[in-house]
Amino acid sequence: MADETVAVVGAGIVGLATAREIALRRPGTRVVVLEKEHEVAVHQTGHNSGVVHAGLYYRPGSLKARLCSRGMAMIREYCRDRGLPYEECGKLVVAVTDAEVPRLEALYATARENRVPGLRRVDAGEIHELEPYAVGRAALHSPRTAITDYTAIARSFARDVVDSGGEVRLGFPVTRVTRLPGGGAEVASGDRTLRADRLVLCAGLHSDSVARLADDGDEPQVVPFRGEYMTVAPDRAHLVRGLIYPVPDPRYPFLGVHFTRRVNGEVEVGPNAVLALAREGYRRSDIDVRELARLARFPGMWRLARQHWRTGVREMHGSLSMAAYMKAARAYVPALGVADVVRGGAGVRAQAFGRDGSLVDDFVIHRAGGVTAVRNAPSPAATSSMAIAEHIADTVLEDPRAT
Repeated sequence: MADETVAVVGAGIVGLATAREIALRRPGTRVVVLEKEHEVAVHQTGHNSGVVHAGLYYRPGSLKARLCSRGMAMIREYCRDRGLPYEECGKLVVAVTDAEVPRLEALYATARENRVPGLRRVDAGEIHELEPYAVGRAALHSPRTAITDYTAIARSFARDVVDSGGEVRLGFPVTRVTRLPGGGAEVASGDRTLRADRLVLCAGLHSDSVARLADDGDEPQVVPFRGEYMTVAPDRAHLVRGLIYPVPDPRYPFLGVHFTRRVNGEVEVGPNAVLALAREGYRRSDIDVRELARLARFPGMWRLARQHWRTGVREMHGSLSMAAYMKAARAYVPALGVADVVRGGAGVRAQAFGRDGSLVDDFVIHRAGGVTAVRNAPSPAATSSMAIAEHIADTVLEDPRAT
C-alpha cells in the first residue's frame, strides 16, 4: 500500500483515529484527512459528554458491544501514555421505581454477557454509600466507567497523523465525490481536488449526505437530535460524585437525563433529546429549511413521529421549561433543583433511521470497492473510536476490488 493515498473525510474522533491507524500500520502511505471546519473535533466530538462507556447497554455480539469493550481499553492506555485526563469515577444506573427493576435486571444480564468489568448490583443502602445524595430502589454499579476529554484526544490523534507523515487539511468541505476506475475516488471542494486510492467517509452529522455523493445509497438516513445540558452551580457540584444514569427505555434510542461529572470538576445534568431543525442546530433558533424539507420527504421521519410523539412532546416541554427538565432529574438526586443549575451547552447527535422509522442501533460501516462509508456511529463511538479505526483499517487495507 506504500505510495498510495488514503483520504479520510471528517476530522472528528473516528475519522482521526482511522487516519492515525492507517498511517501507523502502513508507513509510506499518504494519509490525508479532509475537514470542512477550520479546527478538528468541532461537532459531535467537541460536544461529547466525555464518558468512557464500559459496554452495559449494547446487544451482545453486536459491533457496538465488541468495539466498545476493545475501545475502552485502548482509550485508557492511550490517555495514560500521553498524559491525557482519564478518571474512573464509576457509574450508577438507578431504578427509582419498582416497575423499573425488571428492566434493570435485564440490563444486568446484557452487561454481564458483555463482560463489563467489576459490575455489580447494589441496593438502596449501597446507592447512598456510593452517591450520598442519590435515591433509588436498586442500581447497577460500573466502577470502571470513566470520564475523559475527547477533544484533547482528537487533537492528539491529529498530531499523530501529522507526525506519521500525514496531513490534516482543514477548510475543505467536500462538495463532490467521483469514483474512479480501479476503485479509487476523486474528492472535490469547489475547484480543489484530491485523488485517493482509498477513501473513508467519517462525516458524522453529514454521514448520509456525503455517502450519497459517493453513490453509497440513501439509507440509513440521519435524523439530528439536539441534546441540551444544565450545569450545576460549583457550590452544589459535590452532590454528585460520579455518573448517575436512569434505566434506559429499550423502546427509545436515548438514555434519558442523567448526571455527568466532567474532568474539569463540573457536573452536568442531561442531555435531553429534541429534534434539531438543522444538522448543526445547537440552538432552538437554528433552522435549515432544506433540512426540514428533507425530513418531511423521509418516510422514516413520519413513522418515527407517529411512534414516539408523546416522548417528543415531553422532551420539548423539558427543553422549554427548566422546572420540567429538573423534575425528571430530581427523581435521582432530589437535593438538586432549578435554583442549583444554569443552562449549559448543547450537542447534536446524528441518529440513523431506516425508511420504516426503525432505529439503526448498531454501528453501520459500508464498503464498496475503494470507498468505505461510516453510516452510523452514535454513542459509544467516541469510546470505541480506536477500535472502530482498527476495524475500518482491516477493511481498507484489503484489496479494494474485493467487494
